[in-house]
Amino acid sequence: MKIWATAIALAVLLCSPLMVHSQSWAPLKHQAPFLTPGTALLLTDGSVMVQNSEAQDWWRLVPDNTGSYVNGKWQKLALMPANYGPLYYASAVLADGRVVVAGGEYNIDGSSETNKAAIYDPRANTWKTLAPPTNWSTIGDASSVVFPNGKMMISDIFTARSAILDPKTLTWTVIAGNGKQDRNAEEGWTLLRDGTVLTADAIAAPKAEKYVYQQQKWISAGNTIVRLEDPGSQELGPAVLRPDGTVFATGANASGAGHTSVYTTPAKPGQPGTWKAGPDFPDNLDIADGPAALLPNGNVLCAASPGIFHPPGTRFFEWDGANLNEVPATPNSPNISSFEGRMLLLPTGQVMFTDGYQDIEIYTPVGSADPSWAPTIASAPSTVTRGKTFVVSGTQFNGLSQANAYGDDAQSATNYPLVRLTNQATGHVFYARTHNHSTMAVATGSKTVSTRFDVPRGMETGPADLAVVANGIASDAVTVTVQ
Repeated sequence: MKIWATAIALAVLLCSPLMVHSQSWAPLKHQAPFLTPGTALLLTDGSVMVQNSEAQDWWRLVPDNTGSYVNGKWQKLALMPANYGPLYYASAVLADGRVVVAGGEYNIDGSSETNKAAIYDPRANTWKTLAPPTNWSTIGDASSVVFPNGKMMISDIFTARSAILDPKTLTWTVIAGNGKQDRNAEEGWTLLRDGTVLTADAIAAPKAEKYVYQQQKWISAGNTIVRLEDPGSQELGPAVLRPDGTVFATGANASGAGHTSVYTTPAKPGQPGTWKAGPDFPDNLDIADGPAALLPNGNVLCAASPGIFHPPGTRFFEWDGANLNEVPATPNSPNISSFEGRMLLLPTGQVMFTDGYQDIEIYTPVGSADPSWAPTIASAPSTVTRGKTFVVSGTQFNGLSQANAYGDDAQSATNYPLVRLTNQATGHVFYARTHNHSTMAVATGSKTVSTRFDVPRGMETGPADLAVVANGIASDAVTVTVQ
């Protein structure tokens, strides 16, 4: 529990090979017009909504007409419901494009472990209060995940139970522990290719578990080999699914070292899978809460710092499947601990990094995606009309991973398709709002999937290249005529 965290918080590249010689950070040209940029979520129209931490206000970063987020501009969004402005909470973008925020370890009304929740509609720019699960007096810094069927699950941090939200009715179904070996507090959830959800236990460490939705129960996922939790705080680091089906799981400073472990998904959902120990972070660094993101090249970018929440001094690494390779840090990294950072993979294949200060940075990696990882378009309209809705179908529209992870305090998964339209005459880039995705699974392989998209009313007419983007990787484009 980070009791003093609030005080600290206050103190055009597309996804073809990235044409740079080394990894680099670049500040936004127009920095945030608010004090403490925190959790960031990618909306299905390609814009990014960012919270002013532990406040009611959210802001929207819109890329410029070349698709650049570095040169993007800000718009203020509607305020959250009265007396609700959380810090450390569950969050998700739903298949219909709406955004759910639930709980808060801290809240602007002074409460702790609040049970407040709200849902945001980007089309109307409105927040509405969302009732908590029945008989839940607290939600707090809960974990969350969206299942392939579009339903969202959040954890009860004080017990082993959870609750599942039906987006159509906005009602919760409370699920008992059903085999969970310990309480949910401090644990993060990772959606796997088979639709199960992986967690490394905090209290029952070094055990790991998987939630099987069809059976509504937890089963063993083996043993992480090394302890990933800090024994005093029970904090853990992020765990990210990679394109090869492995999960890179990071740990807090257990026994003086920040351990990592690598999970390999099994052939069948009911099997536990296997773990092997990964390398320790150097120099007593660890991730006791902190961000990680899957890059288009398959590496995992992560932020580590020494100790549990202090002292400051964040360093960045890429896990390439065999080694932790240190990469450049942000200008403000000497002043922050890992828990203050948030990462969001952008449609350009770059990563946005916020740390509670007015210096949002964009990371440009090197390398490119394996072509087999990209979405493919099988069916798309040849002519589209501004302001109208159309359907595009194909394969791997949701990417191969949720892509972004933090742990229990922040979730910003991007496993849903975006539709990018580039006018052939001007080169101007427009994102069509997508919604009603046929699935929210990851790594759907050869299965045909689809999404609906709304052609922007203000986009230019004429021939345009239409591409589907998932987790920063774009499909080959098809030509459409915009009327």
